[in-house]
Amino acid sequence: MSWATLFERAAEYEVRVDDVRGALATRRGERSSDAERARDSEGATTDTPAADPDPSPARVVADADVLATDLLVGGPARDALDHVRAHSWVTLVASNPLLDDAEAVITTVGDADLAAEWRGAVEDLRDPVAHPAGDHPALASALHGDAMHVLTVDEGLQSAAAGAAVRGRVEASVRSPRAFAAVFDARSLYEAVEGGEYPGPDRDPRA
Repeated sequence: MSWATLFERAAEYEVRVDDVRGALATRRGERSSDAERARDSEGATTDTPAADPDPSPARVVADADVLATDLLVGGPARDALDHVRAHSWVTLVASNPLLDDAEAVITTVGDADLAAEWRGAVEDLRDPVAHPAGDHPALASALHGDAMHVLTVDEGLQSAAAGAAVRGRVEASVRSPRAFAAVFDARSLYEAVEGGEYPGPDRDPRA
């Protein structure tokens, strides 16, 4: 199914960004409680590897809230991810837990059929990456997927304090989709990561 068709289907639902935030917070809160109970019962700990010193500026992680907002709301989230869809050399990095979260949110505020159709489309777009269970899916995807950008609508993750804590583990900038779309410069990025003259977008972002 094309992205254009998915966006048309999703427009049937009157979803707000706050609806997406709330559904994701509920899902991750429940999973966090389950993980804490599992750690208490097993007494296990997981070591976190150091951040990759040289992540790629052409590798982007969109948190589950951005992925769901792109589909169900549009706006800055869609503008940001259109840059990924329009350029074959810009990579969306996402772990299975990250896509699972987005699919669950879309099911909650949309419906299961739409979520399944979206999952099929995004699987063709993303570069899969694995990370330890219990890690934050977006930050861990950036860490293990050598991504320089993490997009989120979670204002807590965008704060200065959170940014300082994140950079201790992940050499990635955490910003809103609006901020990412504003600073994205395809020409200079192409010259930096691919070399040569920028040929323009090479994919239809609605295909």
